[in-house]
Parts: sequence; structure tokens; C-alpha cells
Amino acid sequence: MRFTKMHGAGNDYVYVDCFREHITDPEALAIQVSDRHKGVGSDGLVLIMPSDSCDFRMRMFNADGSEAQMCGNAIRCVGKYVYDNEYTNRQTLTIETKAGIKTLQLFPVNGKIEKVSVDMGEPILTAKEIPAIWQEERLIHREIDFKPERFFITTVSMGNPHAVIFTQGVETMNIAEIGKKIEHATQVFPEKTNVEFVEILAPNHAKMRVWERGSGETQACGTGACAVLVAAVLNGLLERKAVISLLGGDLEIEWDAENNHVYMTGEAVKVFDGKM
Repeated sequence: MRFTKMHGAGNDYVYVDCFREHITDPEALAIQVSDRHKGVGSDGLVLIMPSDSCDFRMRMFNADGSEAQMCGNAIRCVGKYVYDNEYTNRQTLTIETKAGIKTLQLFPVNGKIEKVSVDMGEPILTAKEIPAIWQEERLIHREIDFKPERFFITTVSMGNPHAVIFTQGVETMNIAEIGKKIEHATQVFPEKTNVEFVEILAPNHAKMRVWERGSGETQACGTGACAVLVAAVLNGLLERKAVISLLGGDLEIEWDAENNHVYMTGEAVKVFDGKM
């Protein structure tokens, strides 16, 4: 099997070109390639596939083998792969995902893609659609007891669920312990959840760390950065356009007031090609 390793803001995946390769058990393959000691080393596996309704299709699997609906960093790299490998010469693409159809704008430099902007669609704020079990329609800045810690949580879905926590000193937080506990709090998040820990630096700048459902802490999460901006706007903490700084780099996020769509712009980087 031939593969390409790519990353967006440090969020790295193994990409398999399913125009050329046939994958029969992507769940097991995701676990194998993600192992950073005995495999390639990644946050998961992404399959680049043909689509009946869009230009291309993306399927993605977390490091534990579970299939995810969407990943903002991964989909930017899909755009880079299909353009750089001459599957298309178009700079506007539609990609089919489990979270719906996403539109990409590609920005080539000397014939290669370095940056991609993604229309991530409208955020989902209704608790039962995220899904989150809550007595109110929306879960915005509500205190929840995760025993022994209590946190104020804002929930947003960008095709996958996110629990956003605004705090201080994110660099020193033990998010492995806290994130795992909240991820698996199925009494609130029946399908588990991603967890973002966010510190506001300015009205147009925040930094975050993310605990990803099924993968643990990662260098970046595109849908998470989008959820952070939406949650921050709802709590009056950020403007509608801001830079979100993650461990692996910065993402530019905008929540358009006119069409309610969230736009994410960031790098897409090829690391290497390989065969296993």
C-alpha cells in the first residue's frame, strides 16, 4: 500500500489514494498506521475517494479505529493532494464527508497548494443535535460536575461534537486526565465529544489545546478551532473573525453574520510519501 503523510497545523494523518489502492478494513488500518512507535505515526487515517455527488470524497478514521464525521485540517490536505497530483486543476472543489458537503478554495503557489480555505457550513447549537443531553435547548456556559472537577461548558457541533472550556493557563493544564473524563461523560455526551481548552488573548486572538475524541491530545483540530470561535462569540469573548493558535500553528476562523457559515483557512503540508 502506498500512502502520503500530510499535516495541517501539526494535525497529521496518513492519506491513502483510493483511486489507486483498495482498502478492505480501514478501522484496523487506522490503528496500525497511527501507532507512533510501530506504525507510520499519525492522528489517524484518511481515505481519498471518488464521489457520485461531489468532486471527491473523504473518509477519516481516528487513531483508535473509530470513523469520524469530519476534520478541518484533514480536508485541507485532501484539497492539496488532489490538486498537487493533478486529479483536478480547479481551485474551488466540493468534498463529500460524513458531515455533509464542504467547499474548498485552494491557493496555489508555483503550482502547489500551500493554503486552503474551507466553508465549514453552519454551526449546530441545539443540544439534541450535537448531541448533548441537556434540559435546555442550548448548552452555553453551563456548569457541569465531572467529579471532582466542575467546568463551565459551551457545546457546538461542526459536524462533530465539541465541548469548549474557557480558562487560563492552558499550557500547564493536565488535559489528558480532564479531556478523557469529559470525552467519555456519556451521561452528557452520548456519542462522546471533543474537548477544547481555550485562553482568550485579545478580541481577535485565542489559544487552545484540544483533546480529540478517539485520538487524545493532538497538535490541532480544525473543527475544534471553528467551534472555539463560535463558542467565544456566543459568550462575548471574541470577534467574529479571529486567529486561533494551536500547538501546531495558527488557523484563521471567521463566522459570517450574513450566511451563518464558518470559514477556516490554514496551511496544508506534505511530509513524505511511503509504502507499507
